[in-house]
Amino acid sequence: MLDNMIFKQLMKHSFTIPVEVTYPNGKTEKYGNGAPQVKIKVNEKIPVKDLLRNASITLGEAYMDKKIEVSGSLQVLINSAYESANSFLNNNKFKRFLPKQSHSEESSKNDVQSHYDLGNDFYKLWLDKTMTYSCAYFEKPDDTLEKAQMNKVHHILKKLDPKPGSSLLDIGCGWGTLMLTAAKEYNMNVVGITLSEEQYNAVKQRIKDEGLEGQAEVLLEDYRELDHLPFDYITSVGMFEHVGEENLGEYFNTISRYLKSNGVALIHGITRQQGGAYNGWINKYIFPGGYVPGLNENLTHIIESGMQVADIEMLRRHYQRTLEMWTDNFHKVLPEVRKMHDERFIRMWDLYLQACAASFESGNIDVIQYLISKGPSARTLPMTRDYMYKD
Repeated sequence: MLDNMIFKQLMKHSFTIPVEVTYPNGKTEKYGNGAPQVKIKVNEKIPVKDLLRNASITLGEAYMDKKIEVSGSLQVLINSAYESANSFLNNNKFKRFLPKQSHSEESSKNDVQSHYDLGNDFYKLWLDKTMTYSCAYFEKPDDTLEKAQMNKVHHILKKLDPKPGSSLLDIGCGWGTLMLTAAKEYNMNVVGITLSEEQYNAVKQRIKDEGLEGQAEVLLEDYRELDHLPFDYITSVGMFEHVGEENLGEYFNTISRYLKSNGVALIHGITRQQGGAYNGWINKYIFPGGYVPGLNENLTHIIESGMQVADIEMLRRHYQRTLEMWTDNFHKVLPEVRKMHDERFIRMWDLYLQACAASFESGNIDVIQYLISKGPSARTLPMTRDYMYKD
């Protein structure tokens, strides 16, 4: 009885939109004014002690197991919870983060492979043709996802102001679109590095198919173990979220070590302006070992590694739109996904995409591009930002 009363109080104060909740006893309550925008059906009692222990894991698993069902947009519902000052998501009594994660080279490899080695065929179903699994860049409102992903690649490379024949290291190269574009269209000599065997095999085949042997190379190894000469430029997209809180300093020190004097790097990743955080459910089911660093943390590590900041750009709204497009794509191919995965996985992945979209929409997390240089800031770059936007 007490659990039911507390759970109802949580629901009553957790949303900024009108919501209808049907409880396990069949009774329905409406919270907020106006017609419900989202309906929640609680099929089984949710123990409050589990919510207190870790609300994100408890509610995430309840949704995966159909203990909770939602009619309407998950993104709208979760965004509403983030925006409510009285929500359990914003109440320190209910926020619970996982303990410090392990990020040895072996655990990092296992963490990456658990996510990215779900299979290229799975990602091909709902990513665009570039196979880019990070925030796109929408220059125009009607940009397709593929166009926006290529916009992002060129936006990153233009920020470097790269010279033909120069060298580029791409840390966490994904399926190779950025590094191979740098080779083909900017005439750079590129090295990509990944811990995902699926990505490594795909990029290696692309290098062969596109006749880029001798100009492009992909390596399957930990970024900390690279045995190459320093590079003129470094890019790293969606990487530092995986290294762990305790290894952020080492990550930026490694970038500094791999950069030539006055070299330039563009680091693109999910960042919290409010400070770093773990998310229990994301850590357990999506990105084991994941940690979203705070803006102040990254800036401190950049400076302490002997580098300086040349430019910072926030792309929060771009990632929200990217995730919304991924969600639409995912829903369209559900018959194909069901041939690969069960319903619990599908509900998990759908929740992941929509919850992340809501988190960006609410400003709970951001994605930021850091343009940094080894030595005085932007010594080798043009004096204004105009060069970043020229064809």
